[in-house]
Formats: sequence, structure tokens, C-alpha cells
Amino acid sequence: MDYRYLTLRDRPDLKYAAAEWFHTKWGVPVEAYLECMDAYLRGQTEYGWYLCLCGDRIVGGMGVIENDFHNRKDLSPNVCAVYTEAEHRGRGIAGKLLDMTVDDQRAKGISPVYLVTDHTGFYEKYGWEFYCMAQGDGEAEMTRLYIHR
Repeated sequence: MDYRYLTLRDRPDLKYAAAEWFHTKWGVPVEAYLECMDAYLRGQTEYGWYLCLCGDRIVGGMGVIENDFHNRKDLSPNVCAVYTEAEHRGRGIAGKLLDMTVDDQRAKGISPVYLVTDHTGFYEKYGWEFYCMAQGDGEAEMTRLYIHR
């Protein structure tokens, strides 16, 4: 398969499609994604949005936001909305996007970055380290918080 990796600034025309795509994966309102994406596209933040396309279809993506809905507001920014379409998993898409995201943020002087996840063993393959447990907003259980230095 021919995958293309890009930032939303590379293809701002994908903003609405990307916001809708992320919304269908995570249930966060489209407007919330658009607000973050607009701030990024206007240069108000360097916290970006990263996509993988197969043809013209979004098959993977993630973003960087201030806080990914957890109580550790001091740990920022956070990689969020990490998702790869099921039929494209196991092909290194998420790993490539994670590396791209970390490299892009680091190039802008933004390091470390954090993420919250229930996965164990996946993020470690890409240089992430378990940092601590965090309480997700509205969640009964604690969740794992990782750091990439």
C-alpha cells in the first residue's frame, strides 16, 4: 500500500474531513477538533495534527493538545486521538506517526511530550516510557501516562 504521512499544515484542505474522522473514532465533538486545528493552522500553537493517507482516505492520525483529559495538568503537551483504521493496523502506521509527531514537536523546541493510554507494550517500541498513573476526567480507573523525552 502507498501511505503518505503529512501534517495538517501540509494539507489544510483536509481540516473538515480530519475533524469528522477523529470525531467518529473518539466521540469528541467535531467543533472541539476544529478549534484545535484552526489554532494550529493559524500559527497560534505549534501543537500539530498528523495524518496518514492511503490514496485520498485518512487511515491513521493523531494530534497534540495541551492536556488529554487527565488530572496531571502539569504534564503537557499530550499526544491525543491516536488511531489507525483496523484494516491498516500492523503496518507501522502508528509508529511512523508517533515518530513524526515527536520529531516535529522536538524541532519546535517542544519536549518532552506525554500521552495517556490503556495499552502496555506498544508505545515502548517507539521510545515512550511509562511515567506515572493519572486520573482521566470522569473515569473511575486510573490510566497509564507515558513520556517521550
